[in-house]
Amino acid sequence: MEILYGLVILILIIAGIATLLLTGKGDKNYRTSAKRNTRNLTMIYAIIISLSLIALGVYISVYI
Repeated sequence: MEILYGLVILILIIAGIATLLLTGKGDKNYRTSAKRNTRNLTMIYAIIISLSLIALGVYISVYI
């Protein structure tokens, strides 16, 4: 059982070190990708909200 505890602790240490090494690397195109992703998500949300409101209006007019 002690071997398993040691193995788990070893994996946690390796994972922690790997995480710290990976977070040190920055993304060069972060600003442009963030802007593009924000625009795309805004468009998706706008379309989904619009379609939801239309569907709600149709539901209310048909069933109520």
